[in-house]
Amino acid sequence: MNKWVYKFLLTFIIFSSHQIYAQRFLMDMVDTTNQMGKGMLSIYQRYHRVKISGYIQPQFQYVRSEGAESYNGGNFAPLSNNRFMIRRGRLRIDYAHLNEKGDPTSYFVFHFDGTERGVAIRDFWGRFYENKFKLFSLTTGMFARPFGYEVNLASPNRETPERGRMSQILMKTERDLGIMLTVNDRRKGSKWDKVKLDIGLFNGQGMSGPTDYDSHKDMISRISIRPVKLPGFGGALLSGGLSGYVGGITSQSNVLYKTKRYSDQYRMLKDSSTSNYRKISPRNYSGADVQLVFPNRHGQTEFRAEYISGKQTATLSTSESPGIYPVINGIKEPLYIRNFDGAYFYFLQHLGSEKHQFAAKYDWYDPNKKVSANEITDAGGFSKTDLRYNTFGMGYIYYANESLKFMVYYDHVRNEKSTLTGYTKDIRDDVITCRVQYSF
Repeated sequence: MNKWVYKFLLTFIIFSSHQIYAQRFLMDMVDTTNQMGKGMLSIYQRYHRVKISGYIQPQFQYVRSEGAESYNGGNFAPLSNNRFMIRRGRLRIDYAHLNEKGDPTSYFVFHFDGTERGVAIRDFWGRFYENKFKLFSLTTGMFARPFGYEVNLASPNRETPERGRMSQILMKTERDLGIMLTVNDRRKGSKWDKVKLDIGLFNGQGMSGPTDYDSHKDMISRISIRPVKLPGFGGALLSGGLSGYVGGITSQSNVLYKTKRYSDQYRMLKDSSTSNYRKISPRNYSGADVQLVFPNRHGQTEFRAEYISGKQTATLSTSESPGIYPVINGIKEPLYIRNFDGAYFYFLQHLGSEKHQFAAKYDWYDPNKKVSANEITDAGGFSKTDLRYNTFGMGYIYYANESLKFMVYYDHVRNEKSTLTGYTKDIRDDVITCRVQYSF
């Protein structure tokens, strides 16, 4: 056998054996187990490799009213109820270094997004591995926060056009700058190889801001179990995880708002104590997720669920985690602290073969659990930010081949009715998305 070909095959086999679920999730290593040599840029030395991959998502969308606010690719223009757009255009470069035993020693990823709206970095991180115990690895740079399932499920692999409203609000752009320790037994045949713990420290504002605006760091962690077979259930696979987020924002003013009971009703009450200056306003979340897959001759049936609750600090006008400290006319805006919860539920079913798939999803996000419906009033100090949203979606996906995917998806969005001006009834913001995905 040609010496170069031998090196290529050996490199492929050794590297692929380490990651059978690779690149399904944002922080996974690349995988070539079903596309040998595809995307290979070069082989420099024995066991060293570089790979380039990417995808593009052109799409057409229609919304029920012009200028609708939307979490399906951003708000529509004031005089537009339909649009063509490139939702994502990604290019990713991975480099892995393996030692003479075939163990990974370091890994590097550079990943950016280019659309008609501009170009931005998505991932820029490195990871190095401890190979004595084959138990630890350390990641540094800009990378996905280790929280939840949907946040970490890579965009080209999702069966819906976007992550849910809650995921986008709490974990805007999914990534953040920080450092993360991963504990995962990589020894061959280990009974603990399916259990993984990620724990890290992050700036907190993610990619939604240019730099960190306070000294406080957020700690995020997740313990997860990769799919395991359930005995007596026909090969069913169960996976899941528990996530925690302990963080906050350093208040740069004396004013904080919280929802408290006053005169037998809840109101958004102002606290202007001088002790609020430099006080840490909480961003504390806890979550649990589970996935259940039933394989069959024509594909599989899958159920997913995730629930998250906690405290979120934001502003009067939004419950999104701020990328820059909020300022209005040069004055530091007061922070608002709310108790929230939310969840999503997926049902996925292949239709006769793995090329055809039906997807249905229900999710809700309640940014302020203490009030609802007619309790949400202007007089009470509340705003549209405090309204609960329920979204029912369903769609069809056609996997033409490993590089081409078609999707048609409908989102029925229902907001909570209240006494707020403009929100006494449901807003007409249902969206239809037609998308083509090309990948390599």
